[in-house]
Amino acid sequence: MHHVLEAALSHMHDVPDEHITGEVRAIKGLLIEAAGLHRLASIGMRCEIQPHQGASLLAEVIGIREHHCLLMPYGGVQGIGVGSKVTLKGTQPVIYPEDTWKGRVINALGEPIDDLGTLPKGDHAYKVNANPPPAHKRKRLGGKIDLGVRAMNSFLSCCRGQRMGIFAGSGVGKSMLVSMLTKFSEAEVKVIGLVGERGREVQEFIHEYLGEEGLKQAVIVVATSDESALMRRQAAYTTMAVAEYFRDQGKDVLCLMDSVTRFAMAQREIGLSAGEPPATRGYTPTVFVELPRLLERAGPGIDEGTITGLFTVLVDGDDHNEPISDAVRGILDGHVVLDRTIAERGRYPAINILRSVSRTMPGCNSDRENQLVTRARQLMSTYDDMAELIRLGAYRKGSDPQVDEAIRYQPALEAYLEQEPGESCTMAQGYTELEAILQGKGKAAAQNPQTNQQPDPQKPMASPG
Repeated sequence: MHHVLEAALSHMHDVPDEHITGEVRAIKGLLIEAAGLHRLASIGMRCEIQPHQGASLLAEVIGIREHHCLLMPYGGVQGIGVGSKVTLKGTQPVIYPEDTWKGRVINALGEPIDDLGTLPKGDHAYKVNANPPPAHKRKRLGGKIDLGVRAMNSFLSCCRGQRMGIFAGSGVGKSMLVSMLTKFSEAEVKVIGLVGERGREVQEFIHEYLGEEGLKQAVIVVATSDESALMRRQAAYTTMAVAEYFRDQGKDVLCLMDSVTRFAMAQREIGLSAGEPPATRGYTPTVFVELPRLLERAGPGIDEGTITGLFTVLVDGDDHNEPISDAVRGILDGHVVLDRTIAERGRYPAINILRSVSRTMPGCNSDRENQLVTRARQLMSTYDDMAELIRLGAYRKGSDPQVDEAIRYQPALEAYLEQEPGESCTMAQGYTELEAILQGKGKAAAQNPQTNQQPDPQKPMASPG
């Protein structure tokens, strides 16, 4: 009886408190001013607009100015004119996730777009624009999660409930890396938000990158770049709401969002339409308010269950200090930098290990794992410092023993970081291969016979830090 009552109360979100109607008074671009709703309307409420011609349109209250409500439609404004009827639909938007949503593709409103029939509704409503759990009630991060990508497992170990950013310019391999993480990670459920994605890439991502096996344990939320700013922003919120449902079932959820930048751009468009003043690079103040509210929804829950969040950031002009990159980097628990220079020389995933960091390391690793990672990073850093001189032929062999050693190991470490899209690598396999390389028994031996001689396999590893 208790569960029936809870379900009934949950579905009361669908019932408006009062039937309120108004009419359109002005239209400026995508902004619609409506009169007669301001007394009961609040920010975030939905309205239904009946145009002079065609079907009704869904809109959202994005501002209130004196006696007028400022509305923005989820679609276009074609057919709407002065005098069009506006009906307030009532409460804040909610969705009703259910276990059978796995394997489905939905839009920002929680409606199916995969031609697989209707989407079952769960018993409990989840607010689309919910607040993060209270910080003092959340559990601590869990143990390490195997992401199936060698470079991230070894050098950027991620814990259950951690939030990481994947920073890259366009065309550097973000979508490919997201598909690998979706297919190969050991998370029980994967929730993927494609926010502002190119229409062509949606089918490509689902059928080519992800595949039938990858889709079985995933829920994909899609809002393409041609959809309205409200739909693109809502796709990010809906992605987090679906992830929160599975987290509350006690599951370890991997939530991937591509990309946070397009969410910020959508929020900027909404804010500017509502009359907000532009700040840094045109981004409005609410962008920097909404970013932490969105990203903090990932992480450990109050009870069992976690959301491990991996959020891509489309770096504007390859400037990693642009406003959104800078803000997101300060909120998350680590960042993975994809480097265009590395991609141009054909190594994928194009992760720049030296510029990437996981804030849970080295605490989540064993001493031996930290020794391996520290030793490999030292070799890569030494080579990187001298790379220009080496390429120009200005460095003479024997000038510096540390540089000579880094040169010997460089081909093997580069080969170690490379991974084909269809290739999976467990965490244990990754550390085993890395240890073999550093002892001269791995890929380095096949590429350079001198590696078998140095360094001495008995040579102690450097201590971390």
